[in-house]
Amino acid sequence: MTTLLLHKPYGVLSQFTRESGSRWGCLAEFVDVPDVYAAGRLDADSEGLLLLTSNGRLQQQLTDPRFGHWRTYWVQVEGVPDEQRLQQLRDGVVIQEKLTRPAKARWLQGDAIPALQERTPPVRWRASIPTSWIELSLREGRNRQVRRMTAAVGLPTLRLVRSSIDLMDGGPRLNLEGLAQGCWRPTTAEEQKRLTRLISNRRGRPRDGSPPG
Repeated sequence: MTTLLLHKPYGVLSQFTRESGSRWGCLAEFVDVPDVYAAGRLDADSEGLLLLTSNGRLQQQLTDPRFGHWRTYWVQVEGVPDEQRLQQLRDGVVIQEKLTRPAKARWLQGDAIPALQERTPPVRWRASIPTSWIELSLREGRNRQVRRMTAAVGLPTLRLVRSSIDLMDGGPRLNLEGLAQGCWRPTTAEEQKRLTRLISNRRGRPRDGSPPG
């Protein structure tokens, strides 16, 4: 099983082929390893951690929301989050007539603000409106979910970076540490063992008890 961790830059699709007429790049411009595919996706205008694997079962384990893997995002928003808005994000907001699952949300201040490379192109922001950073963790991945959630509580997203993926095995999260934008690395021997255990789990069942598929 081949598995890689990529720091996907802004402006890149989570696929290895360009779309005809699209202004977005593709993964083949950054990764030259054959037969790996994204386990989950990040929109072209999002950045951050993307796991690439040759194993279809691992793709399913990490993308099916019934397995309950937390994904954590750093979100730069317009405005200043108060506790009421953060609690709304935690409790769930209605998107397309459906309530989002409970989430984790906190306001990042001071040293907790992520030290990220500047985005290319840079974020467009209005001098008259302050910006803030939120850390948001979700167990589902609906279309444009993070952006829709922050917009629903009056905090439009300016920049979105996935920072980590929790394998839910008690070990450290897979994260962006040591990865510059556009760079990737193979999983370590220990990470590979953890991923192998994940897909060889005899139960093979999501955390809600229902069979996969």
